[in-house]
Amino acid sequence: MAVPSTVVIGIGNILFKDEGIGVYAAKYLEENYRFSPAVDIIDGGTLGFKLMTYYQSYEKVVILDTVSIDDAPGSVYNLPAPELLGLGTYRNTAHEVEVVEMLEICSMLDNIAEVNVIGMVPEDIETVDISLTEAAKRAVPAMVAETVRELERAGIEATPKKGRGLEAVIRAYNAPTMEALHG
Repeated sequence: MAVPSTVVIGIGNILFKDEGIGVYAAKYLEENYRFSPAVDIIDGGTLGFKLMTYYQSYEKVVILDTVSIDDAPGSVYNLPAPELLGLGTYRNTAHEVEVVEMLEICSMLDNIAEVNVIGMVPEDIETVDISLTEAAKRAVPAMVAETVRELERAGIEATPKKGRGLEAVIRAYNAPTMEALHG
């Protein structure tokens, strides 16, 4: 079997409401779609500078994240790397800064993947709560649909499969954390 040349990385900190959107959207995608050829789907959490490895190891990198753009909460954007490099307002959280800094560093190297950030404008990234706001929950289908479109543009077929709904994905993802807290 061929090694996947495409990776989807869900970025964010699930402890701060909408900040976890990328992680939850990636998990939802993994549980509800099959891809041909195969795609690696990674929980990137707050990888930061370790993103450089992915930018250099894959041909195509799709990052799911929040984007700090002045628009309505829940708005979804697909930002190719060249647009990100000139988008200073994107950099409001630590991992947003690291995503762009790694792109800037890798853009000087010979071998860099085609990178897109599919991001959602968050409503709340400060409240400590392992959930999403209603605006973020409503945005997940648009974020997933845009990710599927981006993968299809890269020649990858996405086939829906019977998986779990968003709430079930969030609960299952957070079950170990909740168990540890209430153990």
